[in-house]
Amino acid sequence: MTITRELFIGGKDVPAASGRTTEDINPFTGEVYATVAAAGPQDVRRAVDAADAAFPAWAALAPFARRAIFLKAADLLDARAEQVAELMAHEAGGTTPWAYFNVGLAANILREAGAAVTAPRGEVLSAQEQGALGLALREPLGVVGAFAPWNAPVILGVRAVAAPLAAGNTVVVKPSEDAPIACGHLIADVLREAGLPDGVLNVVTNAREDAAEVAEALIADERVRAVNFTGSTAVGRRIGELSARHIKPAVLELGGKNAVLVLDDADVDYAVDAVAFSVFMNAGQICMSGDRILVHTSLAEEFTRKFAAKAAALQAGDPGDPRTVVGPLVSTGAAARVAGLVEDAVAKGAGVVVGGGAPDGAVHPATVLTDVPKDAAIYHTEIFGPVCVIETFTDDNTAVALANDSDNGLTCGIITENATHGLTVASRIRTGIVHINDQSVVDEPQAPFGGVKASGYGRFGGRWGIEAFSNTRWVTVATQQAHYPF
Repeated sequence: MTITRELFIGGKDVPAASGRTTEDINPFTGEVYATVAAAGPQDVRRAVDAADAAFPAWAALAPFARRAIFLKAADLLDARAEQVAELMAHEAGGTTPWAYFNVGLAANILREAGAAVTAPRGEVLSAQEQGALGLALREPLGVVGAFAPWNAPVILGVRAVAAPLAAGNTVVVKPSEDAPIACGHLIADVLREAGLPDGVLNVVTNAREDAAEVAEALIADERVRAVNFTGSTAVGRRIGELSARHIKPAVLELGGKNAVLVLDDADVDYAVDAVAFSVFMNAGQICMSGDRILVHTSLAEEFTRKFAAKAAALQAGDPGDPRTVVGPLVSTGAAARVAGLVEDAVAKGAGVVVGGGAPDGAVHPATVLTDVPKDAAIYHTEIFGPVCVIETFTDDNTAVALANDSDNGLTCGIITENATHGLTVASRIRTGIVHINDQSVVDEPQAPFGGVKASGYGRFGGRWGIEAFSNTRWVTVATQQAHYPF
């Protein structure tokens, strides 16, 4: 039976003003999984109306009461793991392990947000005037416009709203057209059940053809005081331009072209396992996925042989099968795009170690390429599929140059048994995140998460998320009367 969801505005499920709906497609079967309301600008205004009206009471709510909502929501989400696994499989092609990982991390993001509510905020300043007290206080902004992506829907749906809400803001979230329930309605359902007041979080879904119009209406509304977006660099650039035009701060976590370096002192078997996780988890559809595997020449033959064998053994296909590692991509179009990148690289001289060929619907086989020339599109383009490129290096200088040869700068993994060596190399890598003796796909709720260069700006996570969605206000208190010149 097809699921039906309306918009969620002011604590109520309401249809779009136009009455229009849009289909949510199962990428593995190609069948309609759900029908959701297709909002327009009028609906965005209604959602912002609700968020704006709810803001004063939410910002004034006692911190301990707000914290209790987040902690209860985390427990409720944990209890829904089995339901979420089914939802993610049908809506976004997520495998069961990936869904459980989403639930666990998202629940901890909620707990971290709850802790942040009652954490100390602000500073006592040294005042110039004698007898004066200076304070730098953190205050909520108002209404935040949030954009949640489909690829890690529960993690990134929660992340889109948790820090803004914890800082005392209200939120209007526009979930991805590819997973409107998992990265929008599910989060709102959990928070509503946990006691979040009406209007504090609002969900506006839309048809794909209306995405730009709905996004522009949300960002342009003068009551929306900040924006956060996680997604592609191309769309993020547009979101950043719109936010700047309306003089609103934005947190943008965008695409990656991430490298994993296997240094000459690495444990090869460990490196193979780490890199396989980095490349093939969620079929490579993670902003942190390892696209480029840089291996020291002394280890290249052994690493490539073992890695190819592991990749070839990974089961691909039905995300509902617990043995599946490489599930479908988000759509047949996405799989065709990835296959086109591989085909272009091979035509220009790249070698296929394993995989390649045409996808089966939305399922693309695990693929490993070597000898990819710089004029191949895949060399610089984020793959966002179960494909990686192996390249070799002879020294650290070359490894660093190869790792930095990208417009993006999100994350990096450095596999080494020598922490000093790893730190030395890490200090030269231009990314927002780097993991030594680990791969590139690592996320923790208390850590500052974000990139540099074309991978965006601003940080989610921990106190950095609270700072991103609050203002610093200078307040002084004079403990004695001042003297004036006239």
